[in-house]
Amino acid sequence: MKLARVIGRVFCSRQESAIDGKNLLLIQPLRWEDEAPLGDPIVAADAVGAGSSEKIFWVASRDAVVAFKDAPPIDAAVVGIVEGHQARDFRR
Repeated sequence: MKLARVIGRVFCSRQESAIDGKNLLLIQPLRWEDEAPLGDPIVAADAVGAGSSEKIFWVASRDAVVAFKDAPPIDAAVVGIVEGHQARDFRR
């Protein structure tokens, strides 16, 4: 699972029917250690009702598809809302 912050929503005038009724969020991946941005923002289907600016954890690929009962054609899914976390530096 990966950490990210919700930075927006995506609205589509047309989309695959299997995605109908699912919220699409724009998320910015973050590093667990210091919450610094990690790469470019991505679009993820929301399985938990995450809101604007919330920290979330997300999964990709096959794990994203199984987050939904109807197996829509998605590549990333929000599967949890992060209330807090601790990260320890094991590189020492």
